[in-house]
Amino acid sequence: MRGRKSKRAKRQEFEQMQAPTIGGVSVPRGDGTSIVRVRRGSSLTDFADKINANPASLVTVLFHLGEMATATQSLDEDTFKLLGAELGYVVEVVSPEDEEKELFAAFNIDLDAVEDDEEHLAERPPVVTVMGHVDHGKTKLLDAIRHANVIATEAGGITQHIGAYQIVTQHEGVDRAITFIDTPGHEAFTAMRARGAKVTDIAILVVAADDGVMPQTIEALNHAQAADVPIVVAVNKIDKEGANPDKIRQQLTEYNLVAEEYGGDTMFVEVSAREKINIDGLLEAVLLTADAALDLRANPDTDARGVAIEANLDRGRGATATVLVQQGTLRVGDAIVTGSAHGRVRALLDEHGNHLDVATPSRPVQVLGLSSVPRAGDTFVVAPDDRTARQIAERREAADRQASLAKARKRISLEDLNQALAAGRVETLNLILKGDVSGSVEALEDALLQIDVGEEVDLRIIDRGVGAITLNNINLAMASNAVIIGFNVRAEGQNAEVADREGVEIRYYTVIYQAIDEIEAALKGMLKPEYEEVSLGTAEIREIFRSSKFGNIAGSLVRSGEIRRGAKARITRRGVVVGENIEIAGLRRFKDDVTEVRDGYECGINLGSFNDLQLEDIIETYEMRVKPRA
Repeated sequence: MRGRKSKRAKRQEFEQMQAPTIGGVSVPRGDGTSIVRVRRGSSLTDFADKINANPASLVTVLFHLGEMATATQSLDEDTFKLLGAELGYVVEVVSPEDEEKELFAAFNIDLDAVEDDEEHLAERPPVVTVMGHVDHGKTKLLDAIRHANVIATEAGGITQHIGAYQIVTQHEGVDRAITFIDTPGHEAFTAMRARGAKVTDIAILVVAADDGVMPQTIEALNHAQAADVPIVVAVNKIDKEGANPDKIRQQLTEYNLVAEEYGGDTMFVEVSAREKINIDGLLEAVLLTADAALDLRANPDTDARGVAIEANLDRGRGATATVLVQQGTLRVGDAIVTGSAHGRVRALLDEHGNHLDVATPSRPVQVLGLSSVPRAGDTFVVAPDDRTARQIAERREAADRQASLAKARKRISLEDLNQALAAGRVETLNLILKGDVSGSVEALEDALLQIDVGEEVDLRIIDRGVGAITLNNINLAMASNAVIIGFNVRAEGQNAEVADREGVEIRYYTVIYQAIDEIEAALKGMLKPEYEEVSLGTAEIREIFRSSKFGNIAGSLVRSGEIRRGAKARITRRGVVVGENIEIAGLRRFKDDVTEVRDGYECGINLGSFNDLQLEDIIETYEMRVKPRA
């Protein structure tokens, strides 16, 4: 038996021959053209499974490439491509859209399937998004259209949720339905407005006639143009003093919105939301634009698909979502999946709270019966059965968890890490975000992650969710030393007592920009203080007195500023510093001890143990003050 190798030893030897060593470890190599597809947010373990390698070996290879990562840590696209190039693989990171298609294809659901048969297509109402600058009257305009007072329920007088509503108006003697989506106008809700533009057919750009084009007006315009949707401009507040609708028309020509009366193709409608002037004219302009520029048809006979506009956790009804049906018909009893939430539709409610049996294309409805709260902007699909819906939701949840880990992890090389540690600037503010609706939480997270106060401090959002602040949130905050942000939600009863007892800080907000300002101030407060030297005064030594008790006393004339007892001083002799960081130990005017002497006066200065003094030396006093952060 001696000298014979076991099958296992032979296999290991063969694998080592096939797998050259990198950094002393054996790793299977590709031929330079081998394509490896990985999901966004994947880990080294996932990549190792694809190429049949040991994850620990890949950790070592990555270490030699100057990157630190564990086997289960999610990596970003650049790191995967760097590793793939080293090992001879072409790494393709699957985008969320492709991943979504692949996920549903695994369950025989084709997201690209479009019904082209003219027999099955039916007209659907236009979906209209109301966009514009904050306080230009968007909600008031929608208020006038819907005859409902929405603005009275919004904190701070600004809209902080997305609401979807459908109205019916007469056009050329026929009742026509129009679906409206109200997007918030505050700059923090960029992501929400962008999502609104993506699901819409027509955008109404509201501009105040007495204010003109403002930053969020341009931003909303860019979102609408990027989504390639027709725009109808509502020139609001024409009843106010100083209103100048013609100025609005001229300003918007700079952004390729040319009014029809100027030879362009954009309809401008002058309205007053407060006085309800020309509201019918605005609705007519919307329908004329829809009929002229768009072919709004959909197949109502297929399984429903669409997008979640808003979602929240209702104490009595559980997880609810406002969804916009884009294709097919949604029915009570359908098994649906939206984001990582799934369930069977228990009830469909319209914007007035009335029960519906079905929701056809372009119909916004509130869905009851979901297992959890989806994110605003998640697509929803009707699945064949509950089991399929649950499996899709679980896969989505796992993928989202890995993607969020990759987003939260800050890539740092060995060199960067050493420099950061040496500079002592690794400071992190951990936050847990809870809100009443998912759109607000998403917008708040997006705004907070854009706060930039330099590289010395880092903001990390370790958890986010919808609903009241729970004991789990408080336990996580205790473990990670995090601050909990409650946006329109609170910790109640026992949870509030536990947070108070354990010293967990919970900050409550109802207006989003207050939260942003306070958190930015907190981040700046975490920065290590920067000091700057401020000169207090200078004195010239005119005479030197010897004292057995106090040492040398400098008889001096204050040349500028003032000399203070206890201040720091430096001694310069013919422009050269001969003494630094010396304290003014004593200060006298004749026989009296004083605390300060101003310019133009003589005084006696005791510099403590520093006795290397000569006539005409200059004593300069200064103090170090904290430099305010910009």
